[in-house]
This record gives sequence, structure tokens and C-alpha cells, in this order.
Amino acid sequence: MKKLIAMAAIAASCSVPASQALAACSAWSGTGGGYTDTQNPILLVHGVSGFSTVGGLIGYFHTIPLNLCRSGADVKVASVSAFNYSEQRGQQLANDINNNRYGSGKFNIMAHSQGAPTSRAAITFDASRNGWGNGRIKSVTSVHGVNKGSKTADALNGLIPTGVQGGIAGLANAVGGLINLLSGASHSQDALAALKTLTTNGTNDLNSRHGYGVSSGYCTNDRASQVSVRGNNIKLYSWSGDRVLTNVLDVTDPFLGITSLPFGWEQSDGLVAECSQRMGYHIGARAANHVDAVNHLFGARELWHDPIAMYRQQANRLKNAGL
Repeated sequence: MKKLIAMAAIAASCSVPASQALAACSAWSGTGGGYTDTQNPILLVHGVSGFSTVGGLIGYFHTIPLNLCRSGADVKVASVSAFNYSEQRGQQLANDINNNRYGSGKFNIMAHSQGAPTSRAAITFDASRNGWGNGRIKSVTSVHGVNKGSKTADALNGLIPTGVQGGIAGLANAVGGLINLLSGASHSQDALAALKTLTTNGTNDLNSRHGYGVSSGYCTNDRASQVSVRGNNIKLYSWSGDRVLTNVLDVTDPFLGITSLPFGWEQSDGLVAECSQRMGYHIGARAANHVDAVNHLFGARELWHDPIAMYRQQANRLKNAGL
């Protein structure tokens, strides 16, 4: 029972309300050429447990689309399985992009948490669906992404006895079904797959096929900032977080304090080691935890860090790169 309670606490820390296309927005009138006016739309991709807006008001990327659109960006928000292998989620994302679910253009992806390996897998699947050089993904930005696995996932994978894995997975899959119902989606759900794909071994396996922008060793600096996949030149960026407890008023901080225990003295954002979050051109580490990265819980964060500014600055970086 104690293990189940711990599992529930950890799951709660990972479950931030996410938004899909319902939270998308277009550039505000008169903002053409503005600070965030990228050549290609921005596509936000959620992490594990993602679902659509709650009551049409609360999104996974809390107020971030709005703050990008007000200065010229067109923003879409993706919908993939709440719980599944990153590769399966990547296939879903590539299919939706190529079926024009988010529009007919090309996209700059900004992906949080499991959204990062999901998007790297999508690069492969997108390139394979299009003619040489006609892929639909122009860039991927990893935001606190699980690019080298998570020691929290490693610990959980070893913690859950084989005999109860089915029951816990069934409960999580039922949550995934509810997420589908609330968001109008019909994605397959596989909670055990989600856990295993986020372990170090699971992520290394994914990286053997979709390792774009990932270093050859742990925390080494040999990451590619641009890759060419079937003639598609794709820019790769990331930023990371190195704090766990950032705001005494944020009720998710104590949960992240629990999930950070497997990291010991290594810097992490509560769920992912800072070194594991790096991909491509690393913009830097910020005083933020895993939930702060998407401006939750409702904007409670470290006083001197503004997560919204990070997305706006990255949009401007993409604009200046002609993306």
C-alpha cells in the first residue's frame, strides 16, 4: 500500500493539464514582423499525461500560446497519447502533421518533457513520409526534455513489483481513457510503455534510432545543433532546469521533492537530470523545475525566472534564424 501511495504522489507530480489545438492562437492583428513572428508556425508538444484544456480554460502550456501570439506568432498545440512509448507518440505526431491537423505548413516544434523524444522520433517518421527535402519539421526545441532518460523512471521501474504492474497500468490506462474523453481524442494508452520508454535503457534504445542532437556520452558536449534527415535540415535547441523547490506556494513542489530523491546530489528539475535535458544547441540551465517549465502551477515559480520569457526569446531566436 505504501508503494501505491508513493506511486500516486509521483503520478500527481507528473500530471499537469495539457492543451491541444483548442489552445492554439493566431498572431494578433497588427503584430506582423513582431518579436515572435516566426516564418513557420510554432507547434507545442506536451509530455506524459498530457490532455486538452480543462473546462476550456487551463492549458498544459499555461498562457504560453497567448504570450507568443501577442507578438506575431501563430501557435498550434499538439495532441498525442498521454501514456505510450515515445516512438508511438512520435508516429502519431508525424501522422497528424502530415494529415494537416495543425495546418498545411511546416513547423517549429517546442516540446516539453517526453515531448522532446517524441518530437525526435517524429523527425524520422515525417522525413520518411515526404519527398527528399520536403519534410514538415523545421526545428525542434527541447524544454526540460527527457533526452538521456530519467532516474525517477529508473527507480519507479524497479520499485513496482511484477505482480502488481498490471493493476497499476490498468488504472493509469483508465486515466488515459478519461483524458481521451475530456479532450475528444482517441489515442491508444499504455502506461507501462510510457514508464519504460523514459528509463535510461528505454531512452538509449530510442536514441539508437532517433538520436538527433543527443550527445554520445552523458553530459558531453558533442551534440549536433543541426541535422540533415533525407535532405531536411532541422535545427535543434534546448534549455534545461536545475532546481526542484522554487516556490513555497506551489503545491507541486513537495511532490517534485519526492521524485528528485533518485538523483541524490546531481542537479535536476525534480524529474530529469539537468545533463539529460540537453539537446542540440543548449541555451542554458535556468532556476526552474519540471512544472515551472510550462508555467505551472498557474505561474507559481522562482521569483527571478520567467518561463514565458524563455518561449518568447526562443521564438525570436527562430525568427532571426529565418525559421
